Amino acid sequence: MTGKPTVGEYMTRDVETVTPDDTVSSVAERMVETTGHKGFPVTDGRTVEGFVSAGDLLLADEDAPVFTVMSTDLIVAHPEMKVTDAARVILRSGIQKLPVVDDADNLVGIISNTDVVRSQIERATPGKVGKLMRTLEQIHGVELTESRREVALDDLIPTQARVYADELEGRQYELERELAEPLVVIDNGGVLHLADGHHRVMAAHEMGVESMDAYVIVPGTTVELGMAKTAEKEGLEAITDIEIVDYARHPLVETTKRLQ
Repeated sequence: MTGKPTVGEYMTRDVETVTPDDTVSSVAERMVETTGHKGFPVTDGRTVEGFVSAGDLLLADEDAPVFTVMSTDLIVAHPEMKVTDAARVILRSGIQKLPVVDDADNLVGIISNTDVVRSQIERATPGKVGKLMRTLEQIHGVELTESRREVALDDLIPTQARVYADELEGRQYELERELAEPLVVIDNGGVLHLADGHHRVMAAHEMGVESMDAYVIVPGTTVELGMAKTAEKEGLEAITDIEIVDYARHPLVETTKRLQ
C-alpha cells in the first residue's frame, strides 16, 4: 500500500441494507439480530435513498414504512477519498458509519470509525516489519520476502517467555473490535517464530481464537535465528509455554518499588 490510505482500501464491501418499504418493526428486529448494527443504509436497488438509525425507530409506528422515518440528509464518502478526510467527517458529524458511493451514486461499501482506527494501526506495523527485515538481511545476508496471511496459533513458536496479565484485557478489547495489529512472524523453512505480538496471541488464545492475521517474513534460505536460540533456551515450543504474570512483577514496577 503506498501513499495515504483511501476509503476504498478500508471500507466494508458487504453492506447490510434495508429498502424504503420495509417496516419499522422488521428493521428493528434485524437491528437486534445483527451484531454491531445500529443503523442501515436504505437502498432502492443500488442507489442510496437514506439512512435509518436506532434513534429513527424510537417511538415510530411499528407498521410504518422506513422511508417515513429515515434520514435523507445524507453524508457519504467516495472510495478514492482519503481515510483521514473521512475521519474528519465522522468526527465533526458525530456519525459513526458513512455509506460509500461511486460516481454513479451506487452503494459500494460502508466505512466506520473502527475502520478509520484500523487504517492507522495497520500502517504503523509495516514500518516495524521493514525494520526487522533490514536487520535480518544485515545479520544473515539473505534475501527476504514478506506476505500477509492468516496463521494458526498452534503453529507458532514464541520468542518471549512471559506476558503481563493486565495488558491482556486491553488486547482482548482490541481483538473484539478488530483493532489489533497484525502479528509479525518469521517463516524459517516452515518453522513459524512469533517475532511480535505475544500479548495479542495470548489474549486471542484465552478468547478461543485459533488463527490471526500476520505479516510473515520468509528468508530465501533457512537461517540460524537468534530468536530461535532464545526460544530453545527458554524451553518455548508453543504459545501455551508463555507464562502470564501479574503486573506487580513487571520489572518497571519492581524498580519503582525499590526507589520508593
